[in-house]
Amino acid sequence: MPIDAKKSRLIFRKLARELTKLTKKPAPENVHSFRTNSRRVEALLMEIVPDHHRNDDKLLRLLAQLRKKAGRVRDLDVQIAALRNFKVPVSNGDKSQLMDALIGERDKREKKLAKAFDHKTAAEIHKRLKRSARGMHIPRDTEPLALTLGKLAQLGRDHVPVTEKVLHQYRIIGKRARYVAELAGQDPAAKRVVEQLKHMQDVIGDWHDWLKLSQKAEELLGDVRDSSLVAMLQSVTQAKFRQSLNAVAEMRAALPANGFSLRRQPAASHKPSAKEAPARSAAA
Repeated sequence: MPIDAKKSRLIFRKLARELTKLTKKPAPENVHSFRTNSRRVEALLMEIVPDHHRNDDKLLRLLAQLRKKAGRVRDLDVQIAALRNFKVPVSNGDKSQLMDALIGERDKREKKLAKAFDHKTAAEIHKRLKRSARGMHIPRDTEPLALTLGKLAQLGRDHVPVTEKVLHQYRIIGKRARYVAELAGQDPAAKRVVEQLKHMQDVIGDWHDWLKLSQKAEELLGDVRDSSLVAMLQSVTQAKFRQSLNAVAEMRAALPANGFSLRRQPAASHKPSAKEAPARSAAA
């Protein structure tokens, strides 16, 4: 199914609305929505639109810079929520110490983010979004699902061991592929692909959030010999890494040599324990 033109232009309007919200207050939900919608605009311009104008390039650079700052705030929001819900059997002060450090860093990052999203920058992005939306030309024969399957086929052919670095690449490429597939609108095959990609993205993203939390804990509190909290966080992170490997295996199974299988893949049945239960962050 070709590009849903109405849906593609709606992406620019959604980002403009989220930008306005974020300019007023960098609340967690606003930060997340801005990052997600800016990636959708990026996927559209980078993967779908064949000819870029100078305005598009400047817009993409601005969005990348701001998304990086917003990402640091979003990461801390997720880590704080995960730690707050993490059940520690014996309180020795490590959890409170780590929580205080995260909240303090979050406050600093929020101030930097608010400074970056000043009214002048917001006005420039609004202007460039309108120009990109008006000047966007998408060839009639563009098939977003075919583009998505081409990107995913590269992953399927790459049967290297899945290290942390490789897993992170699956997450990045999976995001871009998912946002392209979404442009097919209500096409049933595209919707199944989006569902499969979102499952992989959610699982890998969850692991990545716990990995960052575990690393921050180790920086502050020492290694597993110094802190039982660090040991527990690393244990959860390792479990989530194994779940991520399973999610990648499911995706690889849907990528045979002759093309992408459109079969519905069963979601992982793992149910996190109370000890593991973080705040579920929407994938961005």
